[in-house]
Amino acid sequence: MPTDGVAAMDSEVTRASTALEQTRDRFVASMGALEREIARDLDWREWVRRKPGLALALAFGLGLFLGRRH
Repeated sequence: MPTDGVAAMDSEVTRASTALEQTRDRFVASMGALEREIARDLDWREWVRRKPGLALALAFGLGLFLGRRH
């Protein structure tokens, strides 16, 4: 039974396994970064910090709308 073929096959499997693990690690890191970015973008405090004038105008408009309903 030739052992060269088995050794070559083992080498290929090892390379494929390593490449798959590296790809998975990059994917997990990318997903973590995406989750953090989405959480930051949806955080109302961050939104108000970046756009204080718009936040103030919206709060004022909402106050007027709710105040006129009575």
